Amino acid sequence: MDIEILKSKIHRISITEANLNYIGSITIDLDLMEAANIIANEKVQVVNVNNGSRIETYVIEGGRGTGVCCLNGPAARHGQEGDIVIVISYARMDFEKAKTFKPWIIFPTEGNKLAEINNG
Repeated sequence: MDIEILKSKIHRISITEANLNYIGSITIDLDLMEAANIIANEKVQVVNVNNGSRIETYVIEGGRGTGVCCLNGPAARHGQEGDIVIVISYARMDFEKAKTFKPWIIFPTEGNKLAEINNG
């Protein structure tokens, strides 16, 4: 049996911009993407701590070290600059393997800079 479990999480990143007129997605700093083991075009859930909205979209690679976290297209309606969001990706895997799997979880600092990483 396969189940879906947490694969990666960027915990409490600040939205730096919202661009309604861009093709839908979320742009994230490449340093943060790599640390959280998230790749371009990967499906993610974005949970807004400020307003409670939850959306699914895909990731666009942002400039390395920029701290960018931009909601694009319709996603821009679900947050504004300064809101805090949690970006989550999931993976499907065998139930037994899932029992020992350790997700990539990162905790960006102020300015969305890479800080603590928790992988296992």
